[in-house]
Amino acid sequence: MITGKQRSYLKGLANQLDPLVFIGKADLTDTVIKEIDNVLNARELVKVKIQESSLLDPKETANKLADLLGAEFVQAIGRKFVLYRESKDNKKIYLPK
Repeated sequence: MITGKQRSYLKGLANQLDPLVFIGKADLTDTVIKEIDNVLNARELVKVKIQESSLLDPKETANKLADLLGAEFVQAIGRKFVLYRESKDNKKIYLPK
């Protein structure tokens, strides 16, 4: 569980990111989940965009993915959301205490 201060720090980092994963009309597929997992392993922080053709709710989808992948929900704005998961092998982000 991350604190409010850590969440604010991650929001600042995520502000500079472009979405790396896009969810389309096929909604949440195994391929999309696996891709988000791969990005979290490599970068720890991922921004995901839900395309207009999808009827998924960004906050619900983000929370579902966070539970599935053992990640933390950082924020959702519009049709984009951000997830964070600390990497054991490839640590790049050091959170404030």
